[in-house]
Amino acid sequence: MVVTFKKKQFFGLGLTLLFMTLLLFVILSLTGKIKTNMLSIVEDRYDKVNDAMEIRQAVLLTDRELVNAIQEGNSPDIETLIPLLESNQKIVQESIVKLDGILNKPTSKKLLKEIDIAYREYLDTEKQLISGLKAGAKPADLRKIYYGSVAEKGELVKKVNEFKSYQERLMNESLKSANKSYDQLFAALFISVIAAAILITGVTLWVIRSTSRRLDSVAEGIKTIDYNNLAEIPRIKVEAHDEIGQISAAFNSMAVSLETYYNKEKKFTAEISEQNWVQTQSAELINLYHKSTEVEGLAEQLMANLAPAVGASLGAFYLMENQTLKKVGSFADGGGTAGRAEIALREGLAGQCAVKKEAIYIEDIPEDYTVISTGLGSMKPKSLLIAPVLVKDETVAVIELASLKPFTRAERILANKVFETLGMAVMNILGRMEIERLLLESQAQAEELQSQSEELQAQSEELQTQAEELRMINEQLEERTKDAEIKSAELLIAKEELEVKAKELQLSSKYKSEFLANMSHELRTPLNSILLLSEMLGEDTDENLTDEQKDFAKVIHTSGQDLLNLINDILDLSKVEVGKLEVVFDGVNIADFGGRLEHLFSHHAVRKGLGFMVDIEDNLPDLFYTDEQRLQQIVKNLLANAFKFTESGAVIASINRAEPNEIPAEPVSDTWLKFSVSDTGIGIAEDKQQLIFEAFQQVDGATMRKYGGTGLGLSISSEFARLLGGTVTVESEEGKGSTFTLLIPSLPKGVPTSGEAITPAVHNGASEDEGGVEASVGGEHPSGQVKAASVEVAAGNSVLFADGNPLMAEEEGHEESGSVPFNNLRGKTVVVADDDHRNIYALDKALSREGMRVLSVENGMECLEILQRTDNVDIILMDIMMPIMDGYETMQQIRGMDRYGNIPIIALTAKAMKGDKEKCLEAGASDYISKPLKMDQLFSAMRVWLAR
Repeated sequence: MVVTFKKKQFFGLGLTLLFMTLLLFVILSLTGKIKTNMLSIVEDRYDKVNDAMEIRQAVLLTDRELVNAIQEGNSPDIETLIPLLESNQKIVQESIVKLDGILNKPTSKKLLKEIDIAYREYLDTEKQLISGLKAGAKPADLRKIYYGSVAEKGELVKKVNEFKSYQERLMNESLKSANKSYDQLFAALFISVIAAAILITGVTLWVIRSTSRRLDSVAEGIKTIDYNNLAEIPRIKVEAHDEIGQISAAFNSMAVSLETYYNKEKKFTAEISEQNWVQTQSAELINLYHKSTEVEGLAEQLMANLAPAVGASLGAFYLMENQTLKKVGSFADGGGTAGRAEIALREGLAGQCAVKKEAIYIEDIPEDYTVISTGLGSMKPKSLLIAPVLVKDETVAVIELASLKPFTRAERILANKVFETLGMAVMNILGRMEIERLLLESQAQAEELQSQSEELQAQSEELQTQAEELRMINEQLEERTKDAEIKSAELLIAKEELEVKAKELQLSSKYKSEFLANMSHELRTPLNSILLLSEMLGEDTDENLTDEQKDFAKVIHTSGQDLLNLINDILDLSKVEVGKLEVVFDGVNIADFGGRLEHLFSHHAVRKGLGFMVDIEDNLPDLFYTDEQRLQQIVKNLLANAFKFTESGAVIASINRAEPNEIPAEPVSDTWLKFSVSDTGIGIAEDKQQLIFEAFQQVDGATMRKYGGTGLGLSISSEFARLLGGTVTVESEEGKGSTFTLLIPSLPKGVPTSGEAITPAVHNGASEDEGGVEASVGGEHPSGQVKAASVEVAAGNSVLFADGNPLMAEEEGHEESGSVPFNNLRGKTVVVADDDHRNIYALDKALSREGMRVLSVENGMECLEILQRTDNVDIILMDIMMPIMDGYETMQQIRGMDRYGNIPIIALTAKAMKGDKEKCLEAGASDYISKPLKMDQLFSAMRVWLAR
């Protein structure tokens, strides 16, 4: 018997009705159980009421026992009473805990919390009574405590009753709700069964009808197939896995197979068509290679044909020349927008493509990329193709194409195919061009050789004529030789006279140097007292001067400092002019040099409110060979001038490698550095720019009156630069600022010997004893030197700004060791030996302020006598030029004494002749400082020697 689909449906409907009947029976059984559960809920409410009753009963029982125990005349049994009371407490507490765990309504929890609080208050009174009973308290006192807690007990009982009433009310409500819910559930179930029977009948009829609908849907799906286009065959929805569902699934599988076959066939046809198109286009483009004789022509023709072929709207052809990409052809280059004229390697995408030798394809174009221009406007490209042209794995060109649409696969294949063959075409054209160039050069050389041959023939004829003329000239020369011998004898006499004059000039120079040195000594001695005393007055440590008097002292000190700077500048200029200034060439660390400059001037920039920076170019040599002291003095002078003449803006110092066009035609070194100082100051008029390099010259009188100065700084800097083999130049615009540039070479072996008037004495590095540069003339060295704890600090050689703040060279020196105590002078005894009463007076005041005991003498003999009488001298300050016994002999005598053979002796002198320092150290001096003294420097040296 065949079971039809319709019979299956009716059989299913019968089973459904049977199932619904069984379901109704189960639901009725469950309803009975629901009622039973509701009754259990009511019983749970009863348990809560019962727990509340137990709490009230335990409290009342406890209260009754306590009342009996405190009655007059009763003697309670404590051993029986106490366990009973504790048992009641335990009952109450366990009931509260039990209720707290099962309550879920906020009102119930609130009432239980109030019961707990009231019971705790009552429990405190109960514990007091129990304690009183244990201690044997009087019944009257216990009753007083009890009656004080009656209100608390009443409140507790009240709260328990409220809780009990609330739970009873909830129990009644739950019972009513359960009965009502049961009745409603029974009615709802009865209605649901009737509705389900009606619904199932309706669904059965609907299923029968839907079967016919699904079969109609399958037939309609087959009819809608377009047999001319099988790329998309409609699918039949599989609504169920029955007979109809199986038919639908089989049809869908067939549709998938037909679509796959059709798409593969279509793709194969497209690929064949694409390959044919690529071959045709590439053949046409490759034919262009044979029509071009120059790379530029090939680039223009290729871009004109390749760009339209691949759908590009903009293109550029870059040729590799000397590690640089140069544009030699373009497409749609409107006003030069199609790429830059030159691109360095690794610069941009094109430069990166040339280095990586890989094509770059981008569809997400940046916002700032070149736009494509038309007559109606401009548009941003949508895609970009950059590819290298390689020959033997070397990049010979780079082609860049931009399109308003993404490049298709065929277009990219065509471009790559062209690029693969383009490299050899470019190389062939370049080779052909090179052959043509060599051919032209050989033709030109052949013509030149022919011309030279003719010239040589003409010269041969001229030589014969000249030979005859030479014979005649020879006769004339014999006559002139006789005349020359006579003149030679006259020149010999003149030479002897010049040698005498030179000796006289040398002697005059010596006298001049001696005069300057002596004058320096005579000027520095009183100037030392002026500077020391004015500085002490300006500090006003006793606070007994008016502000006006302190200003007077500062003006005196500043004027004395100006005079000292003028003396130093004049001495420096004098040494340069007579050619007796030594320069010491040694390695200079440029990074450290720049750091010292920044440290030296940064505080002054902050004080004047100016911007300041030191810019050092990367990749400078680690060591630069020159005289560091002279270099430092030049740059400091330039920076000091920049800060002096700049009221607002910034001062910038830069150190760079000199450009080839800035180096002289006959350089003495391969390494030249350029030190530039730029400011935003007042500037210099063009007609005044050479004047400022002359001695004692400034731009005009108004500048000198406003900013001060002697006009020697730039003159000395220029002469020092010449000693170092370089120059100082200026570029300036009045009112906008100036740039001074020092250009010097690196000279490991010093300046080469030349015939110039100034010949610097050069050493390869300063000796350990000298520790720096000293003047070789007999005059004063502008920079006194301190050698303290093996560290030298330049004492003088200061730069004074327009605001009167000295920028001392020692600021750039090494800081003293942190192990030296800051104030180890107090209580020490110092002997000051000096024949000048003014210096003794100034030093006595300054040293006494530091808490030192000062013993002063006027010559060496008195110094030896006071040392023999005194046992606790700690340090000696020794002047050199003294009557009776000078400082040299005195120091030698002291070093021979057992008691003071190792005492620190600091030599003080205003005459810094060459060799004086060595002479002082050989005589026994521990250290050497030139006048005028700076007290901070002197105190620093003294602290170092006293700490050793």
